Parts: sequence; C-alpha cells; structure tokens
Amino acid sequence: MYVNLPEKRYYSIGEVAKAFNVNNSLIRFWESEFDVLKPKKNAKGNRKFTPEDIKHLKFIYHLVKERGFTLEGAKTHLKEEKKQALSNFEIISKLEAIKNQLEKIKEQL
Repeated sequence: MYVNLPEKRYYSIGEVAKAFNVNNSLIRFWESEFDVLKPKKNAKGNRKFTPEDIKHLKFIYHLVKERGFTLEGAKTHLKEEKKQALSNFEIISKLEAIKNQLEKIKEQL
C-alpha cells in the first residue's frame, strides 16, 4: 500500500485517516488494540503520529485489510515475526513507491 503523506515530524489523526482512506475511529481503535502504536499527544489530547507510527500503521493495514488477518492474528504475527516481517514489508513498500514513481514518469512521456 502506497500512502501519500508529505515528509513531516508529526501527522494529525485526520491526515493519517485520509491517507489510509479509513475513519478516524478505526485509527483510534487500532491504537488501543496494537501496542506498537503509541502516538504522542499534545496538551489538548490530540494525537500526533510520527513517521515510525506511520510505518506500523502501514503494516497493520497490510495485515488486516489486504491480507485478511483477524486482529488477533495480526497481533500474533506482529509479536512473533516483528523484526523480520517489518523489514520485509519496508522493502516491499519502497519498491511499490518506486513503481508508482516510474508509472507517473511513464504517463508523462
């Protein structure tokens, strides 16, 4: 899944939900269900997601929405194969981003 977010230190929950094309409530739900998601909160309590949180969200989205894992299955998968699965997913994500860029260049030609 290619997520189009600008390079920033922090993203609001609205930006994140829009990038993943899901509701804000789903992001909040996943935050409560998955220990790896720990967005910072400002004085008002607004969530601020870091690029690291976005990586974790991409992986969770991939497991739950694209591969059809249940929440329990995704949690188990994250715990058992966290480092290996995340690194493989990051490589795949980078390759998909390159593919998207190449397709854009092809359209412009």
